[in-house]
Amino acid sequence: MKKLFTSESVTKGHPDKVCDQIADAILDALLEQDSLSRVACEVIAEPGRVHIMGEITSKASVDYKEIARKVIRSIGYTDEELGFTDKCEITESIHKQSPDISMGVDSSFDDKDSSGAGDQGIMFGYAVDETEEEMPLALTLARNLTDLLTEKREKGELSYLRPDGKSQVTVEYEMGKIKRIEAVVVSAQHDEKVSLETLRKDIMEKVILAGLPESLIDDQTKFFINPTGRFVLGGPAADTGLTGRKLIVDTYGSKAHHGGGAFSGKDPSKVDRSAAYALRNIAKSIVKSGIAKEAELQIAYAIGVAKPVSLELNTFGTSKKSEEEILKVVEKHYDLRPDAIIKRFDLRKPKYLKTAEHGHFGRSDYSWEKVDDAFISDLKAL
Repeated sequence: MKKLFTSESVTKGHPDKVCDQIADAILDALLEQDSLSRVACEVIAEPGRVHIMGEITSKASVDYKEIARKVIRSIGYTDEELGFTDKCEITESIHKQSPDISMGVDSSFDDKDSSGAGDQGIMFGYAVDETEEEMPLALTLARNLTDLLTEKREKGELSYLRPDGKSQVTVEYEMGKIKRIEAVVVSAQHDEKVSLETLRKDIMEKVILAGLPESLIDDQTKFFINPTGRFVLGGPAADTGLTGRKLIVDTYGSKAHHGGGAFSGKDPSKVDRSAAYALRNIAKSIVKSGIAKEAELQIAYAIGVAKPVSLELNTFGTSKKSEEEILKVVEKHYDLRPDAIIKRFDLRKPKYLKTAEHGHFGRSDYSWEKVDDAFISDLKAL
């Protein structure tokens, strides 16, 4: 049976990603001075303006506006022709975390010596054996393309490129196995001087063919390069950006469920972020062990309560053992209270800007991507 699956990715210059990066750069700066900072930072970007808002409780002293300008510069928005630059107007509206929420986080309802979850919520973690990183192939390929768009622009190899850009890859499966690439979409922001013919030729040769496996491309694969024919105005000058609107790009490319909570701008006491990282680690370890080809975990928390109210595993019929047996091993190896997750993955150290740039999963230098060997050994012994 034939099946098509599509994932997308965006570059660092996408308006929503600009906001994610500013929020996480602010978080990193606060954690660097005060590792116990409570942060829920939101950012809006529009033509000529950025607005920083949210709840921040911290002993740190940082210049939010200068951090935002530095991020905007680093992305490449420095030319007035772009309609949005690091010289834009920046406003801020920051207040402290609600004392009612703070009380539940400081001391949990069920364990007075442990922090409670910063909110109720549902989080997911996922892994699949389609790539070395245990990530969905379509998302990995789409990310390869946006990474190359940025690399070619920053190195000057395609000097006419501008910071905004998107990609989309459709993979065909036959009887559940990867067969080929059905379609590829790349939309790259560019200056007015480059011809569409030159852009399409360069993107095909230096981005698409360089970023996708030749073995999966055939004469039936469809390519759409700047299909509207023009993409001069982009970034926040073209579309208002907002933190947390690229959740599927950030995670698993719609291959897995998402609980709805965004990651960027949130300190690790927010289980939207920390629990999602922990579940990714568990799911990846399960797939790495070979006991299942695919794994998705769901967890749920109550605000102010340390222990999760539920934990569920789905291996989509690919497991050699029952999901109940696997969950018993999970419970033996993983303490999923917020404090324990933070300690296990060292989540109070500044590291989050990179996740906003490149996605939160599938990068080997993230602590939550390092599989648990003891857990894997016990799984193999089942």
